[in-house]
Amino acid sequence: MTMTQPARTALDERVEHVDVLIVGAGISGIGAAYHLRERFPDRSLVVLDALESHGGTWWTHQYPGVRSDSDLFTFGYRFKPWRGPSIATSAEILHYLGEVISENGLDAYIRHQHRVTAASWSTEDRRWTVEVTRGETGEELTFTTDFLWMCQGYYRHDQGYTPQWPGVDRFGGDVVHPQKWPADLDLTGKQVVVIGSGATAATLIPAIADSAAHVTMLQRSPTFFYARPKTHDLAVQLRALDVPEDWTHEILRRAYIAELNELTRISAESPDLAREFLIESMRPQLPPDVDIDKHFNPTYRPWQQRIAVLPDGDMFTAMREGKASVVTDTIETFTETGIRLSSGEELQADVVVTATGFDLSVFGDIAFTVDGEPVDFAQTVTYRGLMFTGLPNLAYVFGYFRHSWTLRADLISDFVCRLLAHMEQKGASMVVPQLRPEDAGMPLGPWVDPENFNPGYLARSMHLMPKQGDREPWTHLHEYAEEKDLLPAADLDDGTLVYR
Repeated sequence: MTMTQPARTALDERVEHVDVLIVGAGISGIGAAYHLRERFPDRSLVVLDALESHGGTWWTHQYPGVRSDSDLFTFGYRFKPWRGPSIATSAEILHYLGEVISENGLDAYIRHQHRVTAASWSTEDRRWTVEVTRGETGEELTFTTDFLWMCQGYYRHDQGYTPQWPGVDRFGGDVVHPQKWPADLDLTGKQVVVIGSGATAATLIPAIADSAAHVTMLQRSPTFFYARPKTHDLAVQLRALDVPEDWTHEILRRAYIAELNELTRISAESPDLAREFLIESMRPQLPPDVDIDKHFNPTYRPWQQRIAVLPDGDMFTAMREGKASVVTDTIETFTETGIRLSSGEELQADVVVTATGFDLSVFGDIAFTVDGEPVDFAQTVTYRGLMFTGLPNLAYVFGYFRHSWTLRADLISDFVCRLLAHMEQKGASMVVPQLRPEDAGMPLGPWVDPENFNPGYLARSMHLMPKQGDREPWTHLHEYAEEKDLLPAADLDDGTLVYR
């Protein structure tokens, strides 16, 4: 019999027990719930989310122009065709996620405005006890679960990262972080300085350039940009031929994966060639007087940080039309009317937008304990980047840096469902990753190798994250090309997962 609502325990009506508890109703949590319902329709399930509605990032980010930085054929789920343009707005993505929820009846399992504050594992009881605060009233609830699936994302939604600059208090204009964009902010005729040059800045600048008097992108160091069509030519051709949408979705999905695999390969094996390709692709789209080496040639190698996508080259168009410009310098101080740079130049500003990134949230800032002992994730070793030594019956979704997040979320869903089925077959109520004797002395490295990927939000928080080893399955791979074959074939009985 399919259960549409979780049952309450007989021991305590105030405690709700479910077979699987998912934390987060963004793209990871919705996907996890779909896969679990498909594979185990008789298992009880609840999805808890702290926000007022589904979508995670796409719900909280409401700054002008907010859109995807990945193509939707791979950022969308493999099980639901994407029918829109390759690069989509947040509204389009939220609509797509809403369709997944409604078409599969997932709304029966999602509890909004339920913030998880603590999770404690009991080996004796073989379950997690999860403490939750509900809504604005702060009502405290308790859930228990046999398996905890962390899909809460990787950064704090309630605050962004803003460096401390001298003189900010005396600035006479508005200082705004994109994560906290005021609904009533009017930029018409304003001089706007956007600090930062990552994906957020690249999204925001063309969206406000037409209304603002001028937008200046102020960056400490350059970023690689890649202009590409908002809609892939192949998608246009296939749809013109009335090819079924699920075929189009799969063909475009494979095309984007192959393209990104090749760029990733070249960036690793021939970084100078990749650099030349990216710079030369930017050159004809920029104003002829722009110093490309100064403003668009980063010191890091291609793909050591994320390449910012510009649909139809929109930010470059704003620069060619004189509506936006770029300055590469460091900030000496804010003044009453703008920002004075280390070079002595002063940028006049009515509004300063701090597109300076976000703060990493280590496992949702939830207080974890195992058998009464607090968990320090920095002292754990990851199992394939999705489980951790010493933490039983817990899985964690952390997507790809270069490929779309959802590609890994789907792979992890497959793995977790396979693991749950394997536990059932073995009659096991508990599984925990554990180093084998031959693994005990292996070298440990950071969650992410900075030589591979080193954006600021990771560098600031790496000391809080789990470690990885130098061999499988204690590594955290970051490339879909490797994991798409490795994860489905992972041996669940190789001695690294201990069942009880």
